[in-house]
Amino acid sequence: MLGMNIIRQIKIFRYCHTRYRKKPKFGSRYLLDKTRTFQFNAWDDVEWDENQEQEALKKVQANSVIKFSNEDIAKYENDAYKFWDAFYDIHDNKFFKDRHWLFTEFPELNDTGKEKEFNIFEVGCGVGNTICPIIQYSKNEKLKVYGCDFSEKAINILKNCETFDKKRCDVFVLDISNENWLLPFDQNSMDIIIMIFVLSAINPERFKNVISNIYQYLKPGGILLFRDYGRYDLAQLRFKPGRSLGCNFYVRGDGTRVYFFSQEEIRHLFKESNFIELENKADRRLQVNRGKLLKMYRVWIQAKYQKPT
Repeated sequence: MLGMNIIRQIKIFRYCHTRYRKKPKFGSRYLLDKTRTFQFNAWDDVEWDENQEQEALKKVQANSVIKFSNEDIAKYENDAYKFWDAFYDIHDNKFFKDRHWLFTEFPELNDTGKEKEFNIFEVGCGVGNTICPIIQYSKNEKLKVYGCDFSEKAINILKNCETFDKKRCDVFVLDISNENWLLPFDQNSMDIIIMIFVLSAINPERFKNVISNIYQYLKPGGILLFRDYGRYDLAQLRFKPGRSLGCNFYVRGDGTRVYFFSQEEIRHLFKESNFIELENKADRRLQVNRGKLLKMYRVWIQAKYQKPT
């Protein structure tokens, strides 16, 4: 009987140790021993060797031949909103997950004050995968979060979401590629502006105009938080020949477009608009399928820029 009690206590101890032990923080699991590659689902800050870079370059060169007619290229430009409306009509709010990881990657979002007015604007908010977590975690009743998106369908889905807070949220349709923005707030009024996988969706010829408008609406000292697709990301390497609209610019099967950035390109774009660089890094992550023993390399560019005071 005594032996049975000891065994039971050991089992309870093992269960509690496994259930409650501290897990590695998101963004802090490093592959130091390659024999452990398939031990976890993802590894952070994975180094690429020269051979891997060259192989990626060859794939990009092979899939970058433009085979679309000028008429087709113009169609993807002029009807871009129709393709995004169709995307959200199919997927509703179930395609992208809420971005709770943002609070780790961008700790600035944890400090929205308690009693003071604080303004956040998300450019390209989609169905609220960033806005909703911000509202959910912030206890500041004076926080105001604005959001815009190209797709009217996405905005309507967000407004009908259970976690949407009409008192603290204001979302609207806006084509950010337009030269001038008509917004429901003044210039120099935003504490934080967020761009998550948004700039990549528009024509590269309009990048400069978008960043210039962002600069105008940030407060002096305000911060832009940026994350988007990086050069040689798995998504870029998977494109087949015939899907290229231009250098590092592609159209997906559903008609939506995507561009892949380098760190230097982002640095140059924001420097041209007089931003101060606080951070610019390539987030190279290795994701694995442990069942099929597949390795998938993801590359994202993460950056923070500040408007001078």
